[in-house]
Amino acid sequence: MDKYQFHLIRSLSTTKDFHLIAQFDDGSIKSYDVENLSRKNSVFKELIANPTLFAKAKVDVGGYGIVWNESLDLSSEELWAKGEPVNNSFNGLLSFSDASRIWNLNESTLRKALVYGKLKAGIDCCKYGKQWVVTKRAMIREYGASENFRWEEKFVADNQNY
Repeated sequence: MDKYQFHLIRSLSTTKDFHLIAQFDDGSIKSYDVENLSRKNSVFKELIANPTLFAKAKVDVGGYGIVWNESLDLSSEELWAKGEPVNNSFNGLLSFSDASRIWNLNESTLRKALVYGKLKAGIDCCKYGKQWVVTKRAMIREYGASENFRWEEKFVADNQNY
């Protein structure tokens, strides 16, 4: 049986030049050009003709896609496959709850990893308010690539020495 898991969208913003900026549950961020899509699929021309409608894009229930209205939507897998990675300071950060779900661990396992020095506070993870975040790099180093998630091959290859 295939262990395929969707790339769920956690948050979304739109730009004036008709790009969707989606943050996925693995912490990665991608930019998707809807204007380019509208040239290939006439259904989406309505979004380019109506910037107010385009700006109303929201994440569908569960994070499986983007919706504008009852007739216009886009799957999370389309954004994942054809979106361009956005490089910023937050790439590669996961909340403890997301990392626990992806690696099929209990959140307390990550907290214990902090106490016993397996994860280093300020290097591998950090607390913001009540929320702990951890780097993908540290998770891969300590727990290996998750079977429950399709990692970008380049990221895993680039981080095998950690």
